[in-house]
Amino acid sequence: MADQDAQSPVGIEPPALPVLRWGELVEGPALVLLDQTRLPAEEAELVCTDVPALVRAIRTLAVRGAPLLGIAGAYGVALAAARGDDVAEAAGLLERARPTAVNLGYGVRRAAGAYRAAVEKGAEPERAAEVALAEARALHREDAEASGRMARYGLALLDELLPDGGHQLLTHCNTGALVSGGEGTAFAVALGAHRQGRLSRLWVDETRPLLQGARLTAYEAARTGMPYSLLTDNAAGSLFAAGEVDAVLIGADRIAADGSVANKVGSYPLAVLAKYHHVPFIVVAPTTTVDLNTADGASITVEQRPGSEVTELTSPGGGVAGGDAGAVLMAPVGTLAYNPAFDVTPPELVTAIVTEEGVVSPVTGVGLAELCARSSQVTIS
Repeated sequence: MADQDAQSPVGIEPPALPVLRWGELVEGPALVLLDQTRLPAEEAELVCTDVPALVRAIRTLAVRGAPLLGIAGAYGVALAAARGDDVAEAAGLLERARPTAVNLGYGVRRAAGAYRAAVEKGAEPERAAEVALAEARALHREDAEASGRMARYGLALLDELLPDGGHQLLTHCNTGALVSGGEGTAFAVALGAHRQGRLSRLWVDETRPLLQGARLTAYEAARTGMPYSLLTDNAAGSLFAAGEVDAVLIGADRIAADGSVANKVGSYPLAVLAKYHHVPFIVVAPTTTVDLNTADGASITVEQRPGSEVTELTSPGGGVAGGDAGAVLMAPVGTLAYNPAFDVTPPELVTAIVTEEGVVSPVTGVGLAELCARSSQVTIS
């Protein structure tokens, strides 16, 4: 059995879903993940007993979402330290697992830095490993707290922009408890509106090609009793044209210094639609997602996913990574596919960026830098 005291950070109520927890198993320490590739068909845990296993989990999207990747990265460093592995090598493997999500590198560097500082002060390996684990738990706790603050700031912004209530909100990809130490980023705002009786409808983009909206956001919305409807990504335009969208709420995997936002591919078209239809386009993300060392959107590295994710269809219960033996061909063998994991929305299309430190609107580099100066968690290499 896992160490019950280590399942969630001290002082924070665990989310409804056991998304990630530290375990002390018979075989030794492990990071235990809710395998998101198997949702919604099955709630199954994936046990990572070493860093290579965690890297595979990150690359196959068993664990995903910018804030949670930062937490997983920090726990990964702690796992390497607890096992007596080469911590610097493990940190490098983890940082390279997903190039666009800046939180991953932040979490890895933070735990590795704590470990390194302890060693330099003469700590024994076991004690240094405990320090790394404490740092991971601290990040976990801070992210849960940040989630709550983002929800409050986001709700206040919605009430300001949409004072009549009855919000019809459109979201893309998945931004709930499955990506966070708390209740999420953009989804947490929608959930707050629901709890206050101010959510009329949550429109959920299916989010091609891996269907994080259909499989994960709809799963979370159903669990929480939210009124929601699923739509194909290419139906969003008709929804805007019908006047059925009051605001768009998305998360982010990296926010550049000028306010450009990298998020799951399909976000940029929504921003264009929102601009044309005069609908607020709101990004909700913790300050750990802000990368002041990346100057602008053109400087963001956009991860390219395997083409098989587009040309093949795999049942969610068997995982979502391409190449599975049970995959159904959706295109002729040999078809080339363009499959970026993210796209970049320029700041002029973003109505506001909501963080745990407050709201930036209009979105400018100066405004973003001033807000981040209030946080001790800004990502700096």
